[in-house]
Amino acid sequence: MSERVFFHIGLPKSGSTYLQTALWKHADALRDVGVLLPSSGVTDHRWGSLVVRDDRRLPHRPPAARSAWDRVVADVVDWPGTAVISHEFYGGASAEQAKRAVEALAPAEVHLVVTARDPLRTLTSAWQEIVKYGKTTELDRFSTEVSDDPSDIWNWRALDVGEVLGRWGSVVPADQVHVLPVPVGKDPELVWQRFAGLFLDDPTSLRPGARPANPSIGLVACEVMRMVGPHMKGFGALPRSTWVRKYLADTVLADLARSEGRSVERFLPGPKRIAECRDRGERTVRHVQEAGYDVIGDLDDLRVDAELPELRSPTDVTDGEVAQLASEALGTLLRDLRERTAEQRASERRLERLSRQLADNVVPERRTQDWRGMVSRAWPRREVGDKAE
Repeated sequence: MSERVFFHIGLPKSGSTYLQTALWKHADALRDVGVLLPSSGVTDHRWGSLVVRDDRRLPHRPPAARSAWDRVVADVVDWPGTAVISHEFYGGASAEQAKRAVEALAPAEVHLVVTARDPLRTLTSAWQEIVKYGKTTELDRFSTEVSDDPSDIWNWRALDVGEVLGRWGSVVPADQVHVLPVPVGKDPELVWQRFAGLFLDDPTSLRPGARPANPSIGLVACEVMRMVGPHMKGFGALPRSTWVRKYLADTVLADLARSEGRSVERFLPGPKRIAECRDRGERTVRHVQEAGYDVIGDLDDLRVDAELPELRSPTDVTDGEVAQLASEALGTLLRDLRERTAEQRASERRLERLSRQLADNVVPERRTQDWRGMVSRAWPRREVGDKAE
């Protein structure tokens, strides 16, 4: 059984994908120094979160998803050193689900790891994330309450550090709960070093590499995506991820947002949501201080800045801006379609040439039969029951 398990339970939009990419990049090197990433990849850790949270989407995932948590736990049981489990969706679990998850890892010493940003940055980043998938909720109406459903990840239930720790924090001793505030404008390697320093003697020995691509698309592009969303009917989870998020949002609109000297326009919600985020940040800081959790970094990074830049809100975007960017995106889509069609036709022509060449070089049927007859006369067919010598 593993002696210690570092269970990274969230939060979304806190650099978790960056940390997971670095972990799995160095899975072999970590194993060499006694640190195991249980099961076969980050997918099992994500699926494991569905199992732990009894997520309503679990029946719609591949059959292997239902046993993912069992595979993670089985590897932890078989490993004698340190294990690391990481996915940001575990944070949405109920208190009872959290208790069961930790008990499944017994008798290992379980340490909870929570990475987090201030509530305002978290709110705007999470809203942009759901919009990339074609959701149409307005920013000022997004996650206005705390859901009771563990399946609701894009909600204060899993986006507020205090809410997550309120359910998870009591299942292990306070000194085994590690809160890592993500600083603004600092080298992302700093977050990796703080995270990896929990289970590595020298976290600088493994470089995390480049941050995974999850570009901001900017304010106007978010509004374009909200206009597109209602027309994405019939797109399942995988096509929506591939075509709506990765292609339309993260490729087409993200590139346009940075083209021709443009810069990605940051944005803020309305004054009431900003005040709400300030309040959540202050409550989180008090909660962490009073609970006595281990803080790695500066707790002030979980507070909303006293002075915020003058930024627009989604309600400030004009119809003209949306129409302009949408028309540019349509032009890009048509150019991509033309290029892809030309590539497909070129591939089809190459396949036709190869087919003709193959047909021209095929041995005629009669000659093939003659050859087979010569072989059969030289080496008579074995009767059933004959054995090779």
